[in-house]
Amino acid sequence: MNIYEQINKNKRSTRLFLLIFSLLFLLIGLGADHYYGTGAQMPVFTLGALGGSIAVSFSGYFYGDRLILNSAHAHELDFSDLKQKQWQNIIEEMSIASGIPVPKTYLVDDADPNAFATGRNPQHASLAVTRGLLEVLSREELQAVAAHEMSHIRNYDVRLMLIVAVLAGSVALLADWARRMTFRGGQKRGNSNGKSNGPAAVIFLAVWIVSLILAPLVSRLVAMCVSRRREYLADASGAELTRNPLALAKALEKISACAGPTESIHQGSAHLCIADPLGSALNNSEGWFSELFGTHPPIGQRIARLKEMSYISQPQSGIRLA
Repeated sequence: MNIYEQINKNKRSTRLFLLIFSLLFLLIGLGADHYYGTGAQMPVFTLGALGGSIAVSFSGYFYGDRLILNSAHAHELDFSDLKQKQWQNIIEEMSIASGIPVPKTYLVDDADPNAFATGRNPQHASLAVTRGLLEVLSREELQAVAAHEMSHIRNYDVRLMLIVAVLAGSVALLADWARRMTFRGGQKRGNSNGKSNGPAAVIFLAVWIVSLILAPLVSRLVAMCVSRRREYLADASGAELTRNPLALAKALEKISACAGPTESIHQGSAHLCIADPLGSALNNSEGWFSELFGTHPPIGQRIARLKEMSYISQPQSGIRLA
């Protein structure tokens, strides 16, 4: 799959996830109307859920990046600091190499080395880096990390991951509210509002209650799977920009060697980072369970692939393959 196919796929996936999450909102609203009844002729909860899904999609698309940056306490770079000025120069270099506008750059005051990109498209993108990353990595390694994050922006990964992160959180909040209301009790079906109490209604109620329990889990799994698959592609795309896959391999080794979690970055935006900021053991293992619940592929596997790319790219003078 080339870059243009990946961009088109990400755009299609964004529309698909918007549709899926809107349907989840509608299901929760329909269930609330059916379970409680409103005493009115119109489905109040359903209309409210539909309006909420539109509002969340709109705000997530236009303002979700600001929410993520604010949650990490990111602030603009201070160019009187030589390390931060160097980072800005690297971003400008990688902007030219990738052929996209220079993203807004931010610093997160955290000692653990990490970085993430967010935004809705290359024209409206932001790139945040921790203070620890600037202190630990060499210029060559910083360039490799910048190329990795610029690849996420160029490939429209940032839009997809931003929308999924915002909508997954919103579905979890809405489902939690509906669960609380359900278990507290309410105006039941089959009472004075005349709602049917037949088998179909019972089946719908059962499906609704199950959806309330599973919706946050499914939303979270979607966010994890989306980010995990795209890290390998961003590694390869970043190595293509710098022509130096070993630099990113060395950067990942140094990031992995740091003990820390990245305390400034919370679970809701963990899948955006170049390395797992939470220090989950799942992200260091392989298998179906890790594929399902991990936010990042194993760093060891990423490093091995980058080193293999470096080996393949080296001229093999004097060697003939049978």
